[in-house]
Amino acid sequence: MAGVNKVILLGNLGADPEVKYLEGDNVVANLRLATTESYKDRNGNKVEQTEWHDLELWGGQAKIAEQYLKKGSQIYVEGKIKSDTWQDDQGQNRKRIKIRVLSFTMLGGRSDSMGNEGGNPTQQSQPTSKPAAQSAAATSSGPDLSPAGDDDDLPF
Repeated sequence: MAGVNKVILLGNLGADPEVKYLEGDNVVANLRLATTESYKDRNGNKVEQTEWHDLELWGGQAKIAEQYLKKGSQIYVEGKIKSDTWQDDQGQNRKRIKIRVLSFTMLGGRSDSMGNEGGNPTQQSQPTSKPAAQSAAATSSGPDLSPAGDDDDLPF
């Protein structure tokens, strides 16, 4: 039986993308994404739990991220879990879990940095055949998936 490795996240960036240009015209962008879950505990107090995710984007997606994404940007991400293992300088085995982004959609309004530039960067960020509007619609149907409910408070 084949396995499934699929991740869907909706959250806000904790920092501007870190983009590296590698040899052979390869580009990689690393992002930190915060997803916040809110609920009420037994006493009726609002509790927020934030998880941080390391995202990795390659090629054209990395260039789009560099051009359009900024700290605080809200994005919808589809990808898969990848793990890196290595030995550090002290000989300790280390492991890091990251999300290899397969597609993402920018949500929210345009920021001032996007200004009056032509084109729709949301559609450019879709490497798959799924239209950007369909991805955005998937996030708006069903339960409220916004990171902090109706509050627009960011965890950073």
